[in-house]
Amino acid sequence: MKSSRAARFVLLGMVGLMLAGCGIFGGDSLRRQGARQSEGTAVAERAERTRRSTIWDLFGNRDNPNTTVEVNKYIWNAALDVLNFLPIQSVDPFTGVIVTGYGTPPGGGRAYRATIYVQDPALDARSLKVALEARGGGTVSPDTVRAVEDAILTRARQLRIADSRL
Repeated sequence: MKSSRAARFVLLGMVGLMLAGCGIFGGDSLRRQGARQSEGTAVAERAERTRRSTIWDLFGNRDNPNTTVEVNKYIWNAALDVLNFLPIQSVDPFTGVIVTGYGTPPGGGRAYRATIYVQDPALDARSLKVALEARGGGTVSPDTVRAVEDAILTRARQLRIADSRL
């Protein structure tokens, strides 16, 4: 007799919890409260609900193009590596631009400054643009610019190979 009474008590408790979860108890007051909310508050709550993240957000491509970095990390690091004798004036990984000051290469007598533009995430020669200027506004031969670009791309490939071995 006691076990059937306990079973009924447990059953009634479970039904009560299910009804409370469905919103039957107190749901009407919540609806009235929601009707009284201003339009601005309702919009803010909807925005808050859409900002919440779920496990499914991992599979979507919701990156803001204004904050994602679209440069090749190997070319970027290789440019900093190869031109480490030049003092860096500004670096912007979001646009892919590195601007250096004047510096003399080891064993060289002429001072250069460089502007490096990494414009694509691909490890490709088309992703890299180098502009060199000699001190005093002197021009730099295209062969010298090409040699610097080749050195950066070679170093980038070495970095990628070393990274793939990890």
